[in-house]
Amino acid sequence: MQLFPLGDAALVLQFGDEISEQTHRTIQAVAAFLDLHPFPGLIEYVPAFTTLTVFYNPWQIRQNGHPDPYAHVAEHLQALLPRVPPADELAPPQVVEVPVCYGGPYGPDLAEVAQHTGLSPEEIIRLHSQPDYLVYMIGFAPGFPYLGGMPAQLATPRKPQPRPLVPAGSVGIAGPQTGIYSLPTPGGWQLIGRTPLRLFTLEADSPSLLRAGQRLRFVPISAAEYEELQQHEH
Repeated sequence: MQLFPLGDAALVLQFGDEISEQTHRTIQAVAAFLDLHPFPGLIEYVPAFTTLTVFYNPWQIRQNGHPDPYAHVAEHLQALLPRVPPADELAPPQVVEVPVCYGGPYGPDLAEVAQHTGLSPEEIIRLHSQPDYLVYMIGFAPGFPYLGGMPAQLATPRKPQPRPLVPAGSVGIAGPQTGIYSLPTPGGWQLIGRTPLRLFTLEADSPSLLRAGQRLRFVPISAAEYEELQQHEH
């Protein structure tokens, strides 16, 4: 594990440089321990693929008698890490079911993915909705989940020319990854479906529907089911 500053109000814990479930679970274990044992001046932490960034209030830490906030936080975290329980002791992650209407107007690139992979649209839908995906991190846009676990047969390069606007809820493939657009944004992922669920609701107590550490399962639905569910989301 390496530790280094990020500006004057954050510190990065680097857990190697390989994206893996073991690294992810280690990060989750440290984050869970920080929840139970916050230090004065802690603002928040942000998990990523191989890092946990800890944001703190340097003014508050100085007021508490520590003239070098970064050195104090670094020393505190180095003393805390040996006390973190093994990642294997974490509770099983929650599985969130995400309904998806594949193809048609909701998945305009399904045929392109079929052509690239040599699979039928039905096979793509079956394979894509088969795994329980791991939510590694939230990034790119608020609420956008980076998922691990997509079958290798579905890997398809992103579009050479990004769309200027991708609808919120669009489920896409980019190389070996799949994800869900949480907000209307530009994007170049191959769109194979769309969910009626709102992944980011600013006014909610917990704005992001998903969080790092959860498991996600795509559930195919019909266009009629999509329309019905969407009415309840808005």
